[in-house]
Amino acid sequence: MASSPPFLSLFILLSVLFFTPFPSAAAAYNVSYDSRSLIIDGHRKLLISAAIHYPRSVPAMWPGLVRLAKEGGVDVIETYVFWNGHELSPNNYYFGGRYDLVKFCKIVQQANMYLILRIGPFVAAEWNFGGVPVWLHYVPGTVFRTDNEHFKVLLHAEIHDVYCEPYEEREALCISGRSYNPGTGKSYALWALLYIPNSDLLLLKMLTDSHVENEYGFYETAYGEGGKSYALWAANMAVSQNTGVPWIMCQQFDPPATVIDTCNSFYCDHFKPISPHKPKFWTENWPGWFKTFGASDPHRPPEDVAFSVARFFQKGGSLQNYYMYHGGTNFGRTSGGPFITTSYDYDAPIDEYGLARCPKWGHLKDLHRSIKLCEHALLNGETTFLSLGPSQEVDVYEDSLGGCAAFISNMDDKNDKVVEFRNTSFHVPAWSVSILPDCKNVAFNTAKVSSPTSTVEMIPTELQPSTTSPNKGIKWDVFEEKAGIWGTADFTKNGLVDHINSTKDTTDYLWYMTSLHVDETEELFRNGSSPMLIVESKGHAMHVFVNQKLQGSASGNGTVSPFKFTSPLSLNLGKNEIALLSMTVGLQNAGAFYEWIGAGPTSVRIVGMKNGTVDLSTSTWTYKIGMQGEHLRIYDTDKLTAVKWVSTSEPPKHQPLTWYKAVVDSPPGNEPIGLDMIHMGKGLAWLNGQEIGRYWPRNASKYEICVQHCDYRGKFSPNKCNTGCGEPTQRWYHIPRSWFKPSGNILVIFEEKGGDPSQITFSRRKTSSACAHTAEDHP
Repeated sequence: MASSPPFLSLFILLSVLFFTPFPSAAAAYNVSYDSRSLIIDGHRKLLISAAIHYPRSVPAMWPGLVRLAKEGGVDVIETYVFWNGHELSPNNYYFGGRYDLVKFCKIVQQANMYLILRIGPFVAAEWNFGGVPVWLHYVPGTVFRTDNEHFKVLLHAEIHDVYCEPYEEREALCISGRSYNPGTGKSYALWALLYIPNSDLLLLKMLTDSHVENEYGFYETAYGEGGKSYALWAANMAVSQNTGVPWIMCQQFDPPATVIDTCNSFYCDHFKPISPHKPKFWTENWPGWFKTFGASDPHRPPEDVAFSVARFFQKGGSLQNYYMYHGGTNFGRTSGGPFITTSYDYDAPIDEYGLARCPKWGHLKDLHRSIKLCEHALLNGETTFLSLGPSQEVDVYEDSLGGCAAFISNMDDKNDKVVEFRNTSFHVPAWSVSILPDCKNVAFNTAKVSSPTSTVEMIPTELQPSTTSPNKGIKWDVFEEKAGIWGTADFTKNGLVDHINSTKDTTDYLWYMTSLHVDETEELFRNGSSPMLIVESKGHAMHVFVNQKLQGSASGNGTVSPFKFTSPLSLNLGKNEIALLSMTVGLQNAGAFYEWIGAGPTSVRIVGMKNGTVDLSTSTWTYKIGMQGEHLRIYDTDKLTAVKWVSTSEPPKHQPLTWYKAVVDSPPGNEPIGLDMIHMGKGLAWLNGQEIGRYWPRNASKYEICVQHCDYRGKFSPNKCNTGCGEPTQRWYHIPRSWFKPSGNILVIFEEKGGDPSQITFSRRKTSSACAHTAEDHP
């Protein structure tokens, strides 16, 4: 989804994109549309789509996720293409591991399903920097998403100087880019081509332009005339690529005639495309919501999700996409926001770990089955609307073959109703839709959940020392970082610099260091008073060290990034070192001119000194980018010896700036695994060199409003049905089973502010009931 508030993305529908259902065949689909639906090979299609983002899971999970979606009644898999995961630096492309887009597409093909690629380049999606590479911001003269010649040139790709490398047997992954950037002569456009001998060419375009954008309508006015002309240019440029399939603009309020405008919301039954000749598409139905560190856990009831879907098709919709159907995990530093959690579970029908979430998954499966029974009448029939009461109505679809389907809705959010339709009485619960595929018998009601409810447990499993290790108990290797500048400073400057402009997001961390001289005449040495250190920051978080000791921490949150740190200051006679460790927690991923939003301290003052307030903001500051262990990559399995680790069976507790390493066995069983970090502070974690991601068991406020039981009736909003007030936002961190070896697994933790590593455990995620489907192919 585009973050709240959302963004704008160009959708390209490639009906398993020129893929054919049978590997030996070479025919592509013919895709067009009319006012009712997409037309594929001459037939109108009612499509139910599921968003599954390939880099938010791992290749071992993809077949199971796609299979589980298909079993749930889904026709289409939808994913963004994440430009910043594929072009790590100009002309430096990557299509391996979680970013093996071609493999993901082939898995969808093998399932005989359709595929929607939302190719960006801007995706929002609570993804770091909205999916656009950070380096693009530093191409001189570039302003994102407006009528800016630099940006438009970078976005308009031309096939040129194709570079190919082997991709499995008899195939080639070809990358080409040509988009002249004035001043550098470098090309930044990216095209990925999959060539399969004896079949069509599959073109997976990652346009380095705003293609037809993602929810750009929300922000177009902020860019003035440049926004309007840019949106038109982007649409025309995209259509001119002649892909042979329709282009879509999400949430575009003045769409060009060449594209289909669509709806993104919790409810899209009342949405109508601007043109009566365009079909009614719902590109983002949010079955849950995302989480931010320090906030409670949002949930959307399955009854309400089903109600919204049934209402959409009742009112003439023909393509609906769940964003998300499987949310997955923001591995490494991929989460945006800022403050989006490492978990991107989204309360989706398939949970973060690849398990069917029931009753939501099962209830929607039953819904999909009932809607599909109505497909021919919905897409080919004549429509009749009848009012059955103040908030009750029926839409009837009758086709020329005698088919008839009816949707009876009760939009009263408190009272059940009995209505009369065709001389028959129907009981319709509050806030529900009854589906009658034959206009006589109710096949499904959105408020009546018959799918079993699964019970999920996180079963703790102690870390077991590897069988390759001679030690009987867990041995931790420890490496302590110095607070402040390690090695040689990166630069020195009078005044405070912007954090993001300095690191360019190569790391979360930037050290700011200065010193203060205190002489014996200061009153604090005579009366024991303590001056106050006050630091104001644009975000996102900070640890403050004075003379190598942690003084305290502060941070913003998912609503307000800026914060103020205030703490009594313990000073020594003579020179005092003040070191601020500024941290980002994912970069901005949405908003007008979002690429210009900065981070880091803007003011540093000491109040209560003899001569009044000491303003250090304009003092000389020394800077260091990143942590030493990070720079030396001591989390990589082949870089572990880059520092001198100290081995101990009793690792230091509550110690900041500390790296911990242990060699452990794989947990028993085949259930999905979470790393329990409830006793740690904040930091990063890796297994066998793979990035688990940021951990931060930060508590949600106990003053938020949470519920024990959620009333599905009435309009949903992200804070309607929250749980977990006063509890850690995220306790467990997903480690895919495919990352484990039977033994000799290297777990590396970087702890920023102090925790108890002896309390770290694995947890096996177990689910009960007949709905206990899993989507990971366990080794």
